[in-house]
Amino acid sequence: MHFDDRLATVLRLRATGERAAKTQFRQLIDLLGERPQAGDRALKAAAYLRLIALGEMIPAKTRAAIVGESGWRFRNPELVKWFGEAHPHVAAAALYRAQLRGGEWAELIPKLPIRARGFLRHRRDLPREAVEVLDRLGVSDRALPEPEPLELMEELAPPTERPRPEIEDTQPATEESAPPAAHEPRSAPGKDDVRSLVERIEGFRRARASGAAPPASDAEAPRLPMGDEDRGEPGPLEHFIFSADSRGRVDWAEGSTAPMIVGTDLKTLGSSALVDAISRRQPLSNLRIALRGAPRIAGEWILDATPRFTRNEGRFFGYVGRLRRVAAEVADGREAAADRLRQLLHELRTPVNAMQGYAEIIQQQMIGPVPHEYRSIAATIAGDSAHILAGFDELDRLAKLEAGVLELEAGHCDFAAIARRQVMQLQTVLSPRVARFDAHLGDASAPLALDQSEAEMLAWRLLATIAGATAAGETIRLDLDTAGDQIEFATTLPATLREAEDVFSVETRPSTGALSAGIFGAGFSLRLARAEARSSGGELLRDGDRLVLSLPLLTAAETAPAPENAAG
Repeated sequence: MHFDDRLATVLRLRATGERAAKTQFRQLIDLLGERPQAGDRALKAAAYLRLIALGEMIPAKTRAAIVGESGWRFRNPELVKWFGEAHPHVAAAALYRAQLRGGEWAELIPKLPIRARGFLRHRRDLPREAVEVLDRLGVSDRALPEPEPLELMEELAPPTERPRPEIEDTQPATEESAPPAAHEPRSAPGKDDVRSLVERIEGFRRARASGAAPPASDAEAPRLPMGDEDRGEPGPLEHFIFSADSRGRVDWAEGSTAPMIVGTDLKTLGSSALVDAISRRQPLSNLRIALRGAPRIAGEWILDATPRFTRNEGRFFGYVGRLRRVAAEVADGREAAADRLRQLLHELRTPVNAMQGYAEIIQQQMIGPVPHEYRSIAATIAGDSAHILAGFDELDRLAKLEAGVLELEAGHCDFAAIARRQVMQLQTVLSPRVARFDAHLGDASAPLALDQSEAEMLAWRLLATIAGATAAGETIRLDLDTAGDQIEFATTLPATLREAEDVFSVETRPSTGALSAGIFGAGFSLRLARAEARSSGGELLRDGDRLVLSLPLLTAAETAPAPENAAG
């Protein structure tokens, strides 16, 4: 498969919305990010022009998030240079992912804008040639250097024309040297104020040494103008390092944690597996324990520790390890799992895209005449590839929604009008099976703070999945309630889904090809619809034999036109 063939396949498609634009943006940077190959320069130029057009459809922060996704490896200096001249957020994300050879970096860096060179200085994995070029160009960390101590002393020293007088301890306090009044403001000392500050401090010291009454309040005492820091109550610990003796009793912990944990017997905190591991002097890995005591350490923890042995005799004398909060572990695990899934999907998309490109070339006879039988097979392969890629997109979307890294696009739409329109479309598919929707949707509007395309996708995912699982002769009742502060769109479950214990995990697939719940079945589609509803502040849940979708409605003030536009 040549580079230009796949590129031509992508460029033949037109992005009609932001979601399609994001998909094509990913495809183009995936293809252009490969190492330079021979090919049609005009085709490559068209690809960069398409990227510019897509950039106008996709916000800069979204483009930066796409470019910053793990899994990208930009090995093409042309693409890296193009990204270096893009928006600062996009340029920073691309230059962090770029993987070029030393000679390529040495040739490219002088051509980059100065701002982009600064982004590269923060990388620690650049080849030696790149670091040498950055040093030669004078690119350094963008941080102010610390002042030299001698310079600082010179700045704070009193001016020569006003030398500091010698102050003897026996000199009585005068009105000039007395502590300032409470209402006197304290400003930062400059060159002319150092002498005054020294005299005030010395006068305060003499007054205290002579037994005079101290100032009435802390505000009257001379002090450096550094301000008071409100430290507040220390928060809960998230992790700390400790050591234990051969019996499993904690004998050391870092910092301020020691008084709260030293003396604790680890064998009393966990399960029998922990006790057995300590008695057998085995490593302790990913064990859950519960700490009691001070609020800073109370709660569930994950224990990891390694046994220690003396160097000469090999005698066991305890453990050294680390404790970390369970909540942080769960969040990190969920994010890591979602990241691994996104990387896997990225690796799988490449061969599927290649198969789809080959099939389209054969089916469209782009390289010469092809028998009709082979064209038919190629068309089937192209269709299956598109179906698989759609499944990959749904998996990626579900992983991002459940990990909290993706939110539905905000906007304005009428969910009731969307539901009525889609129910009419699906009635024509159900009619040949003598099945139907018994819809009670009313005439009221249901304004939502969702983009039109997002709301249409959510409604279609729910209705098409229900319609696909509906058997011949079955009637599905639909109700839409907009009386409260949220809509409640309820549908009775078809018999095939009604018998399932968990409707969000069933693998039911439609018996005909007219409607598809996706390659993963009805349960996955409903789970994705639930994640979309939760992302928009709503919920999708089962209530007996019904499935209820709840979404927050816009208030009258939010749906009213702006005053300056009210007159048209």
